[in-house]
Amino acid sequence: MSGLKTISPIDGSVYVERAFASGSEIQQTLERAKTAQKQWQATSIEERAAYCRKAVEAFVAKRDEIGKEICWQMGRPIRYAAGEVAGFEERALHMIAIAEEALAPVSLPEKQDFERWIQREPLGTVFVVAPWNYPYLTAVNAIMPAIMAGNTVVLKHSAQTPLCAERIAEAFAAAGLPEGVFQYLHLSHEATEQVMQSPVVDYVAFTGSVAGGRMVEQAIAGRFIGAGLELGGKDPAYVRADADIHHAVETTIDGAFFNSGQSCCGIERIYVHEDLYEAFVEKAVALVGTYKLGRSDDDEVTLGPVVKASAAEFVREQIREAVEQGAVAHINLGDFPLDKPGTTYLAPQVLTNVNHTMRIMTEESFGPVVGIQKVSSDEEAIALMNDSEYGLTASVFTQDIEAGIAIGQQVETGTFFLNRCDYLDPALAWTGVKNSGRGCTLSKLGYESLTRPKSFHIKKN
Repeated sequence: MSGLKTISPIDGSVYVERAFASGSEIQQTLERAKTAQKQWQATSIEERAAYCRKAVEAFVAKRDEIGKEICWQMGRPIRYAAGEVAGFEERALHMIAIAEEALAPVSLPEKQDFERWIQREPLGTVFVVAPWNYPYLTAVNAIMPAIMAGNTVVLKHSAQTPLCAERIAEAFAAAGLPEGVFQYLHLSHEATEQVMQSPVVDYVAFTGSVAGGRMVEQAIAGRFIGAGLELGGKDPAYVRADADIHHAVETTIDGAFFNSGQSCCGIERIYVHEDLYEAFVEKAVALVGTYKLGRSDDDEVTLGPVVKASAAEFVREQIREAVEQGAVAHINLGDFPLDKPGTTYLAPQVLTNVNHTMRIMTEESFGPVVGIQKVSSDEEAIALMNDSEYGLTASVFTQDIEAGIAIGQQVETGTFFLNRCDYLDPALAWTGVKNSGRGCTLSKLGYESLTRPKSFHIKKN
C-alpha cells in the first residue's frame, strides 16, 4: 500500500511513515462524519464547549512531546517549537468562549402579528486541509469553530507533519468527543481532491499555496459549496522617519526570520524612509549576524533548517539572481558554515539596493531572507506596499498613530499592523486580499463561513 514518508530537515532521516487511507477507509470516514453530524448538531453550545475545553486541556498537557515532534517534522528550533501549543490554546479557547454570542440567532424589530428571526445552522461536514509551517495554528483556526458551530470535521494534514493530525485526534478522544465528530485521513493529492468532490463534504478550509488554492476551486467547481482559502504572502513593512528604530529593527527582523522565514504572514520586504535607512540597515545586519544556524534539536539554535533542500535552493536562486541584478548581500556566508548547496541549512541574508524588478521583492520566498528598500515618502511606500499580487498583512512603524492609521487605510491588505507584525489576534478576522486568498477565520466573523443562515417568518394570527 502506498503511503507517506516524512523526511526530517534536521538530518534527512525518515521520521514518520504512514499508509495512505484506502478508498474504503475514506468512504467509512465520510459516512461516520455524516451520521455523527446530525446528532452533534442537536447538542447545545455548552455541551460542545465542554468537550472542546477538555480537548484543549489534553492537548496542552502534551506540550513537550508535541514541541519535539514539530522540531523533527518541520525543523523549528526546539526552543520555540512548544510555543505553538500556547498559540493553539489561545486561539481555541477564544473561539470556544465567543461561540454562544457568535452563533446566537439574529433578532429583528417587532412586527405586529409576526415573529421573525435568523438562525445560524451548521453546514454539515467540513474538510480541513492544513500545511506544515505552523501545523497546529493553521489547523485550529478552522477545526475549533467548525466543531463549535455543530459541524463534523475531517482533517487532512501535510505529509510533512502527519503526527499533528494524530495528536489533535488524541486530544479529542481524551475529551470523550462522540465518534465521527473529528477524524483525520492521511491522503495522497489525488485522494484529497476526491474527498473535496464527495457529496458528504459541505465546506473546504484550505491553507497552502496559490496553486493549491486553484486546485481546491477546480475540485469543488459546480458543487456550490464554500471554500476558505488562506494562500501566499509577500508581506511588507514600512519604517517611517519618526519610528523608534530599535523597536522597528527588532520587530521586523524577528518577523522576517522567525521559523526560518517560513510564514505566510512573515515580513518579506521592508521599506525604510531615507532619513533612517543607513542606521536601520546597519542595525538589522548586526542583529541577523547574531543568529545561530544549526540542528533544530539543539537548545542553543535560533535558526533551524528550512523544510526541504529544494526550498533552500529556491531561496538561494532568488538571492543569486538579485545580486546579479545589482542587489547587495550583507551577510557573509562564511559565518554560517552549515549553509551548503543541496542541504536544508540556509544562512540568513539581508539584501539592499533592491527594487521591484527583482523576484526577491515580488515573489514569495518563504525562507530566511529579506530585502530592504529606501523610500523618500509615505506615498512612495504605500505604492510599493501595494505593488504585489498578495495582500495578507502589512506593517507600519511610526510614533504618529494617526498618520500610521491613515496609511493603513490605503494599504491593500487583510490585516494592518501598527508597530508590530507577524501575529494573529484571535479576536480579529484573519483574511487576505488578492492572491492571498478569500474567506475569513477567527473572530466572530469566522463563524459566518462555517454556518448558513436560516430565516423564520412566523405569522401568529
